Amino acid sequence: MTVNPTRVQDVRTLQTDVLVIGGGPAGCWAAWRATQAGARVVLADKGYVGTSGATAPSGTGVWYVPPEAEARAAALASREALGGHLADREWGERVLDQTYANLEQVAQWGYPFPVDDAGRQRRTSLQGPEYMRLMRRVVKQAGVRVLDQSPALQLLLDDEGAVVGAEGVDRQRDETWRVHAGAVVLATGGCAFLSNALGCNVLTGDGYLMAAESGAEFSGMEFSNAYGLSPAFSSVTKSAFYRWATFRDEDGRVIEGAGAKHGRSVIARHLEAGTQVYALLDLASEDERRHARGAQPNFFLPFDRVGIDPFTQLFPITLRLEGTVRGTGGLRLVDHGCATTVRGLYAAGDAATRELICGGFTGGGSHNAAWATSSGCWAGEAAARFALHRGARAHGRPAAVATQWGGRVLDARALVRAVQAEVHPYSKNLFRSAEGLAASLARLDGYWQAVRHSAPAQAAAERIREREAAAMLATARWMYRSALARTETRGMHKRLDHAGEDPAQRHYLYSGGLDQVWTRSHRAPWHGTPGREVLAA
Repeated sequence: MTVNPTRVQDVRTLQTDVLVIGGGPAGCWAAWRATQAGARVVLADKGYVGTSGATAPSGTGVWYVPPEAEARAAALASREALGGHLADREWGERVLDQTYANLEQVAQWGYPFPVDDAGRQRRTSLQGPEYMRLMRRVVKQAGVRVLDQSPALQLLLDDEGAVVGAEGVDRQRDETWRVHAGAVVLATGGCAFLSNALGCNVLTGDGYLMAAESGAEFSGMEFSNAYGLSPAFSSVTKSAFYRWATFRDEDGRVIEGAGAKHGRSVIARHLEAGTQVYALLDLASEDERRHARGAQPNFFLPFDRVGIDPFTQLFPITLRLEGTVRGTGGLRLVDHGCATTVRGLYAAGDAATRELICGGFTGGGSHNAAWATSSGCWAGEAAARFALHRGARAHGRPAAVATQWGGRVLDARALVRAVQAEVHPYSKNLFRSAEGLAASLARLDGYWQAVRHSAPAQAAAERIREREAAAMLATARWMYRSALARTETRGMHKRLDHAGEDPAQRHYLYSGGLDQVWTRSHRAPWHGTPGREVLAA
């Protein structure tokens, strides 16, 4: 829509107990749980709650494990080595318990889980459109006030530095909104750097920037170089079915290692060299082929449009950056209620670090889906408790925006392209080195200084674009500063100049700051044999 930049916009002011920013699964669970705890809730989303974000257009697995001791132990141990032994089993157990309970709730709400031959519901996957349509109805029926098409731009702080709300823009009404709240839950997702991965172009790190402006810290931002397999003609990065694939080069030769544990690195090397890579799902059995469409129907839509049968015909593939959406880094949590390092601010879903359950390697859709429902519940309940304890005092305190920079990007689109040039290439982000990271950081830091010394935009649409560009820039700087500090290869973080895993670096890397980005290490939990632990300070 066209916005008149010279017009003085109206400001709509609301008061509530809990403000949830972000309307994906984590945000919806947070909003619903906060209402169950007795709080009044406003939910503001960048798009339309129920249709925006990575989950809504997708089918996703869920880390759903019945409460059986052996099955739970196997689930917790299954990814520990892959994630560099950074996962915390206590958090993993909590997520499995909460996810099991929450999916029982989803069934009671009427979600149409498929059933097996014995008549038992299969709760290990969710269809995004049905799931998020249900969640919208649930939060509306719970009394949550939903602000669609209303991206938040800035957090509000009181004179003691606590978060007491946020300010944003209503795209449809062409007005600024301001919500005063006793607590805020950030469920804004991760950052995929406008890579056109399915459902991810609204995920530009906006929550990260707002949180950092209030003084929040991050953890695991080096684990941010997730790339999703995708047909070259599609945005669908659902990767589950590629376990049935063989990969070939332009001459039809099988690419050895492309389907193995680190196969995406092999594929990336070929793509980087200018060789088109093709896939064929020829390892699927007849039974698997029959059930595949029911499990993830959206995976097949692009093939149907171009007339390709992926089980019998080769198709070109690419790798699309999914960044921290499928990575594991995000806002650092300081307690079981998903509180951040800033008073009154909570984080859930991909906005928060998932190292606690995945370590340094993506859990894919299944772990992320479980984390979204679980962390959303914990954050919503804790935020409600905090807000209700503060009572009317929360609304009576003076509040100011937390923004610490001007915000005017002379050309927001040019800045986006410049940031993408540093984070999209496999040679810079997937395959890292001290030399390459330092060179990228020098350019990114220079862009940041240019942003910091410019004047703010007036038009709402341009303000949104500028904040997205600035958020992507800030995210890239936390990513690469953390990657430079981790001088080893662990999880998805690959250093060409430090190819091995260093036992002395089995720690978390915290980061933060805007003008000056900092990092520091913090010991990770130990779940191995006593007496063999080697930790950094």
